[in-house]
Amino acid sequence: MNQILTILAVLFTFPVTAQNPEKFSKEINEEGIALYHSEMTSWNGTDIFIENYKNRENIGGYFSYLDEGIPKCIFFSKSQKVIGTISFPANYNPKDAQIDLSERDFTPHETEYFTIRQNALKRMQNDSIFKIYKDTNLNIVPLIRNKVKKVYVLTATSAGNAVIFGNDYLITFDNENQVKNVEKLHNSMIVQKINDEKIGHTISGMHSHVIDKWQAITPTDICTLMLYQKFTGWESYTTISKKFVSIWNSDNNLVIMKTEDFKGMTEKMLKNKKGKSKTEKEEE
Repeated sequence: MNQILTILAVLFTFPVTAQNPEKFSKEINEEGIALYHSEMTSWNGTDIFIENYKNRENIGGYFSYLDEGIPKCIFFSKSQKVIGTISFPANYNPKDAQIDLSERDFTPHETEYFTIRQNALKRMQNDSIFKIYKDTNLNIVPLIRNKVKKVYVLTATSAGNAVIFGNDYLITFDNENQVKNVEKLHNSMIVQKINDEKIGHTISGMHSHVIDKWQAITPTDICTLMLYQKFTGWESYTTISKKFVSIWNSDNNLVIMKTEDFKGMTEKMLKNKKGKSKTEKEEE
């Protein structure tokens, strides 16, 4: 483990672009951070709204978005009216949230979020690609960035001591907000424990990617790592595939390397370390 941590430390001393031949780590990282902001807003917004809104049967759903830099969680009724707007400061502190429970119409921008969310939900209810496992639920996360409309679907768990990766999906839309494509980002669901019976508290984690289109770390991976970092304390995380090794750290730095380059570099570093140890032993 110490050897792995040494390799990670060396990697993060180099510019990301030098390790990223495809030059897509920045885009993946930014998308993951955007997902995190949306999910963090929804996590906190849901708790606040449920505590303050009493007519539970009237709730139709929710979504979150950035409104001129302000994170907002929007709750709507079954009659498609906004019934709650929870606004947060940049630190997402629930104590500083602004609560507006007045009923109103969607803004034009909110209408776009609502439309793709509902169209995604309709597809989820009628497409067998979507799976739900025991003690989990699927979170719908609409995202509009650079005029591109997407919905990510993430798996969340009600079980403690676990972080869920995988069983996630990406839904894209055409100009009419109709579903254009649905795809899986991972081949399966990966459950990683925060505290392991044999080794105690885990300090990092790793999983593999096999889907050809998603060989690097995914935005959903980054979102999940950021959401649970305060519970896991993980300083780094790695995904491995035939093409790429992706290494994320808790400072939200991301390095993506070709797998062959990563293997060559680690073998060289370990060989040099072994040679150095042998020399030091001979000098004793």
